[in-house]
Amino acid sequence: MKKLAILVGAFLISTTTFAQKATMDNPFSLEGSMNLNTGNGLAWQSPTIRARYFVNENIAVRASLGLGDGLGTPLSESYTFSEFNSSDSTSNRTGTSEIRRMAWNAQIGAEYHLKGTDRLSPYFMLGINFGGGSETVTNTDTDGTVFVPDYYLETTEKMSMFGVGLGAGLDIYLIENLYVGLELGLNFAQYSYKDMTTTETSGGNSTSNLFDDDYKRSYLGTGAANAAVRFGWRF
Repeated sequence: MKKLAILVGAFLISTTTFAQKATMDNPFSLEGSMNLNTGNGLAWQSPTIRARYFVNENIAVRASLGLGDGLGTPLSESYTFSEFNSSDSTSNRTGTSEIRRMAWNAQIGAEYHLKGTDRLSPYFMLGINFGGGSETVTNTDTDGTVFVPDYYLETTEKMSMFGVGLGAGLDIYLIENLYVGLELGLNFAQYSYKDMTTTETSGGNSTSNLFDDDYKRSYLGTGAANAAVRFGWRF
């Protein structure tokens, strides 16, 4: 293990020693990033693809597209509710509650790059964030809390997101045009939930409803929870 660490360190030193920042001959960059979430231990979330175009040596415009709502919400959940029959445990039945989610997020923004060094490019960024998604809950033989025989409920709800991000980052060029980057920022986001539809079946009777019961949630985050590690290529 110690030898491996020495070899990795030697490789990084050798690559960064001769690395230089890309020039305007390579105005485009494409990168992938993962956000770091320390709220519930160390976890990575919201994989993102980002493209940048350098207008000049100092200013770049960027656009990104990612999966998830940015909050670390699970894509799916599954629960089982058992019927308890003390007279005959072998006849116990079960109900299930299944939750399925889909979400995406995007950003358009700009960066201002400082002078830096031959292989370090620090910058400030400003971005407009937006996104959307949906959540479907399907309960079979349960109301979502206890076992209920012959009961079925499906609800679907939509979500939209809008926000603003302000932060700072650093590109570290390992070899020409290849870089690893860090970004830390302050983000404000508002999530709007609306248009809930339900289908309920009980006692053989089925009803469907549309609820226009809108509500909103706002989040302000900073620190390591909004940090991102990026790998990119200038071309």
